[in-house]
Amino acid sequence: MSGEISFAVLATDGSARLGALSTPRGTILTPAFMPVGTAATIKAMRPQDVRALGADVVLANAYHLMLAPGAERIAALGGLHRFMNWERPILTDSGGFQVMSLARLRTLSERGVVFKSHIDGSLHELTPERSMEVQRLLGSDIQMQFDECVRLPSSRGEAERAMRLSLRWAERSKAAFGSQPGRAIFGIVQGGVEKDLRVESAKALVGVGFHGYAIGGLAVGEPQAAMLDMIEALIPFLPADRPRYLMGVGTPDDLLKSLERGVDMFD
Repeated sequence: MSGEISFAVLATDGSARLGALSTPRGTILTPAFMPVGTAATIKAMRPQDVRALGADVVLANAYHLMLAPGAERIAALGGLHRFMNWERPILTDSGGFQVMSLARLRTLSERGVVFKSHIDGSLHELTPERSMEVQRLLGSDIQMQFDECVRLPSSRGEAERAMRLSLRWAERSKAAFGSQPGRAIFGIVQGGVEKDLRVESAKALVGVGFHGYAIGGLAVGEPQAAMLDMIEALIPFLPADRPRYLMGVGTPDDLLKSLERGVDMFD
């Protein structure tokens, strides 16, 4: 696979943007909604039907595919695109959401997270380095840094702890990503509903340098108004020439109000 990932803003209307995220496997027109195929399939739909509805990119989940059928097995079978019969771009989540959603099945440390499989009880360690390895084996076009997502509401202290851990993991994820021509890595802004923590996170991630920037840890229990406040606080500190991805947000009202504030990608 040759070529590079690039993003261009084609038009603006206030803060809302029309853009194009170019990849070797095709162009993603933004604003873009990414249908979620957690375990490498969009439920109840064939790949050609997903494409016919206008999807330029789909999302799969590194954690769940690591458990079954396994990243190494998918790589041996020719990669995720061949495995799921989808020739266009794929974005893979790093497993950071599962740090929150499967909290009762995991142990967290500076190194990473040890999960107890919800399938068979086996233990699996997911670190920034292993997350990037899994995503590289899957062959996704856009890979997400490994982070810690906290459920809201949370205390300021908990939000700050998770944000700073996520920043350290961002640096390790970027180093582990290395050089992968034709593929991109996105950083993830954390910080709960604390504006100063969100801004600090965004500034630090821009300093590390990513192909795109995601806003994580929202739509996880807070009111919509709080989510929109965080977006408005962050947007001025995210590069205008890079795509902005609001993770896990998909209701029509949330989409419209978020894209009005400058967000480009959703799932």
